[in-house]
Amino acid sequence: MTGRVFELLIRGGDLADGTGSPLRRADVGVAAGSVTVLPAGASATATRVHDATGQVVAPGFVDAHTHSDLTTLAGLGEAQAHAAVLQGVTVEICGNCGDSAFPRPYADFTAFARAHQANGRANHLVSLVGHGTLRGSVVGHEDRAATPEQLAAMCRVLDDALTAGAAGLSSGLIYTPGSYADTAEVTALAAVAARHRKPYVTHLRDEMSQVEAALDEAVRIARDSGAALHVSHHKTAGRYAWGGTLRTLPRLGHLRAGGMDVTCDVYPYTAGSTALAAMLPPWAHDGGPGLLLERLGDAAARERMRSSITEGVPGWENTVGNGGWDRISVAGAARHPHLQGRTVADIAAERGADAVDLVAELLLAEDGDVTIISHSMREDDVQRVLSTPFAMIGSDGVPKPGLPHPRWAGTFARVLGHYTRDLGLLSLPEAVRKMTGATAARFGLTGRGVLRDGAAADLVVFDPATVADRATFAEPLLPPVGVLLVVVDGTVVVQDGAVTGARPGRMLAC
Repeated sequence: MTGRVFELLIRGGDLADGTGSPLRRADVGVAAGSVTVLPAGASATATRVHDATGQVVAPGFVDAHTHSDLTTLAGLGEAQAHAAVLQGVTVEICGNCGDSAFPRPYADFTAFARAHQANGRANHLVSLVGHGTLRGSVVGHEDRAATPEQLAAMCRVLDDALTAGAAGLSSGLIYTPGSYADTAEVTALAAVAARHRKPYVTHLRDEMSQVEAALDEAVRIARDSGAALHVSHHKTAGRYAWGGTLRTLPRLGHLRAGGMDVTCDVYPYTAGSTALAAMLPPWAHDGGPGLLLERLGDAAARERMRSSITEGVPGWENTVGNGGWDRISVAGAARHPHLQGRTVADIAAERGADAVDLVAELLLAEDGDVTIISHSMREDDVQRVLSTPFAMIGSDGVPKPGLPHPRWAGTFARVLGHYTRDLGLLSLPEAVRKMTGATAARFGLTGRGVLRDGAAADLVVFDPATVADRATFAEPLLPPVGVLLVVVDGTVVVQDGAVTGARPGRMLAC
């Protein structure tokens, strides 16, 4: 009897199907962009055969949280563009923390999708609608409430984007202009997402000393709007919040037990990354980036910034006040590459300067575009979130020039190698589920995230004995080892740790 014929046949591997079920030996055939799961050794032929003996075959990884909206459109280079797919990531979820590429600079979801289609990409992209971007385009960057007419306009733009295929609503309530919104505004927008059966995804208003109050706000928004809640990169950061996951995770677990649809994501590092300007109080940003730069040049305004950091501002997550300038290092400063990798405290001490004055001068010299690394978390908190069943994996990758956080190139291999194989924090099937099926289900990626007959042919094959991250803070874009084959919609995009140049990826509508 003649066996089935495929374009690609992966033979002899151990299948981690994305559900968390135990590994099982099976062959996987790929034809016309979809998969067929076959008994090991089944009669079949293919144009291309991969011997996966001793290797694990899994659905392509879904990165629950990225800031890669413009990475392939902005000419950042091959290392940045392919950092995710080299780890086995076949879908990136962007538009997070309230910041999406539409309605600005792209007019809408469709225009954004067309740009990616015209440019081409190795893997797929899914986008949320950023509340901050939405607010900035309708209300502006002023610290004030939206008028009823403006809120209605925001709801219409959001509704159109969700209808076109955006995956949900995101907020970044630490960042301006999103932080200028009150709970009622966000609730009204989340209700639009709820009508589309899409989630409200939030970077909490505070992840530090007031993280529990900020979590309570997110829960109120979800309850009052009817939207499913997803907490972005859940952490309890800063010395006043260390150990806080002992309270926040049981709180989320209790809500789930009571029927609330709430999940979170996490990255496997104790440092975060964001813009240096985010270290300054919200009032300094009132009116937008231009006015921020004016204030940075004003001695009296700088003095007020110093006082705000020292004394705090009600409702503001004061990262420096919760940690210190010695925990903040420069990641990207295009005109000052010699400062990259050094802490603000160290640079200020070397120059005999006040830290706020140094920050002001650096931001002015860089037109406000400086990224940082913030060493603000504790390992036990990170491990606690990683091992929580309802937490999925997201890199929170910020692909920017300079020395970006190594999580963009290392997250998924780090979970598989360090936390799963080396520490035994997770079983391998459970780690894969957190990277695939759980994330696909949360963001409505039908036919992806689970290996079964008819599923989209997004696949990754890795060696469980050797897979490991190599990206470091000094060399943040080093690709991992042990990722052997990556397939996107049936096309091989990574072979033996190198990209093939194929670009089958596209913008997915949810």
